[in-house]
Amino acid sequence: MAEPTYTALTFDQLKGWRDDNHQAAFDVFKTTCGDMDGPEWATLNGIARTDPYPRAFFEEFFRPVLVEDGKETLFTGYYEPELNGSRERGKPYLYPIYARPDDLNHSRREIDQEGVLADRGLELAWLTDPVDVFFLQVQGSGRIRLPDGSMMRVGFGGKNGRPYTSIGKLLVARGVFGPDQVSADAIRDWVNANGDAGHALLLENESYVFFREVSDVPAHQGPLGTMNRSITAGRSIAVDPAFVPLGAPVWIEKDGDLPMQRLMIAQDTGGAIKGAQRADIFFGTGPDAGLQAGRIKDGGRMVVLLPAQMVES
Repeated sequence: MAEPTYTALTFDQLKGWRDDNHQAAFDVFKTTCGDMDGPEWATLNGIARTDPYPRAFFEEFFRPVLVEDGKETLFTGYYEPELNGSRERGKPYLYPIYARPDDLNHSRREIDQEGVLADRGLELAWLTDPVDVFFLQVQGSGRIRLPDGSMMRVGFGGKNGRPYTSIGKLLVARGVFGPDQVSADAIRDWVNANGDAGHALLLENESYVFFREVSDVPAHQGPLGTMNRSITAGRSIAVDPAFVPLGAPVWIEKDGDLPMQRLMIAQDTGGAIKGAQRADIFFGTGPDAGLQAGRIKDGGRMVVLLPAQMVES
């Protein structure tokens, strides 16, 4: 991996900066800025609590920095799915999601095929489709509609430490789809249409995500991100914290059919989100958000906003 480079920019070099809704980004920034480490961030948190004019706040106290590591920019999308399930096993609810065990290093095959976690009191809920379980793990959080109509909410509880393998990339490498054809819906349809071969494909991704119940998060708020605060549709992104501080503002210039020039807040992470120019955009909850998120696979540019004293010192 190439050593990262850091290029200081000006706000005039951010395409569309003046036209954004800085208040919306500022409101999201305030939800997590108090959780960030370091004296520079503590100072900014204090200033943010005085309710400054948002655009002036960002322009006065931050500096845009382009961080690059030799890889092309890639934006994708994610969402909070809504699925049918039950707290009790019984047809059609046969496929468990698990709480975090003490022994984390089991592979997906050992968990799903050999049942090494079964009957240990770790089952949080049971879903109707193993593909739903898989994609719930990819998204990292979700809402489960129970048979009585109530909603159970689950969030990320840990993972097994095994490497993440993109199922979409495998299907492209095997010639099943072209790079522009692969999507979450295409993967789901292929797996469901190919029986044992489809489920064997899922086992290629050894990374396994565990959950915790977070039903106390209000329904009108987004799921909990890595910072353990609710994330916001259209303003929160998942990043690689090796390059972007969690909680930092990030300006994105996304290309594609749904171009986006917007100030986002880096409040989440993901197993597939690796690199300085890599971000996953949170689109919200439910099937419509899922359709939007599943179509995003675009280039562009992302620029992190760092405290001015860190850049100028």
